[in-house]
Amino acid sequence: MKKHRNRFGLIFLSLSMLLMLLGPSGGDRKAEAAPAFAKGADISWVAGMEAAGYKWKDKNGVQRDILQILKNDYQMNSVRLRVWVNPNMSDYANGYMNAEKAADLALRAKNLGMSVMLTLHYSDSWADPGQQNKPYAWRNYTFQQLMDAVWSHTIYVMNTMKNKGVTPDWVQIGNETNDGMLWNDGKASVNMKNYAWLVNTGHNAVKSISPNTKTIVHLANGHDQAVLDWNIGGLVQNGANFDVVGLSLYPSASDWTTKVNQTITNANQLISKYGKEIVISEIGMDYNQASAAKSFITKIKNDVRNISGGKGLGVFYWEPQATPGYNGGYNKGAWNADGKPTIALEGFIN
Repeated sequence: MKKHRNRFGLIFLSLSMLLMLLGPSGGDRKAEAAPAFAKGADISWVAGMEAAGYKWKDKNGVQRDILQILKNDYQMNSVRLRVWVNPNMSDYANGYMNAEKAADLALRAKNLGMSVMLTLHYSDSWADPGQQNKPYAWRNYTFQQLMDAVWSHTIYVMNTMKNKGVTPDWVQIGNETNDGMLWNDGKASVNMKNYAWLVNTGHNAVKSISPNTKTIVHLANGHDQAVLDWNIGGLVQNGANFDVVGLSLYPSASDWTTKVNQTITNANQLISKYGKEIVISEIGMDYNQASAAKSFITKIKNDVRNISGGKGLGVFYWEPQATPGYNGGYNKGAWNADGKPTIALEGFIN
């Protein structure tokens, strides 16, 4: 990175830290108490599915509110919601979840006594290890302008939640940022420092609104020790500030035991090296392997709960309410085509 960008970045981050220390003006500065251990689900598709007319039944075939089923039948105490910058609001599956829609769903969860995790994709649609596309409106920004945009967007999302009376317990700065975010400026394999500064910017923006909200860096493939060490180690070496490492894990019915064990080993190594807490932000398994999925959920839930020092914060299932083949072929939900759940989510009970 060029020297004048370094200077501007340091000035920007210094102002960010000052705002963080001063704290928000007015209103409740504290997040609601997070659960001792989060058992949760990413339910971001719910808003679009409901808009398209989807209904859900419980295991007895009784049609009920999906959030109430998750909470009351499967002991889930938390939800996870993605936020895109300027999504296509007519595309219920690949868009729709802007800050306002996410806040509406977050309020529904809060009214049921559930905690909220936000996932800020910093994109107009999916951000993951294979794509970290800038929002269209940000496509020609300089790196300094990108940091400004990350700051402003994060503040906007947090204030949108706050205006609904919701304070998230956790906020992900990006989604599955295995090779950074906002490519190519923030691509970790190109410029780890830029990636670290973008994480710092999002972290500082969250803390300026809610100092007690925990920030997360989220990586896919929790069983892959090499990429976790490279990414988290690179962030720490470049001065990134964040509270928690989030991991995804999508094993098969044949290898889930091995991959859970590898993930827990990696989690303990991350704690030992960097002192970060751990949350499993996403898990999933094919709906037609429900018995194996139940066993997988039970094991990873118990293993994360038993991580030493209480640094295992929880486990979230990704979009369990998805029916088979939703959005062109997603099959890792936990509901059958008849509208009733599989047995998979019973792994969250107790």
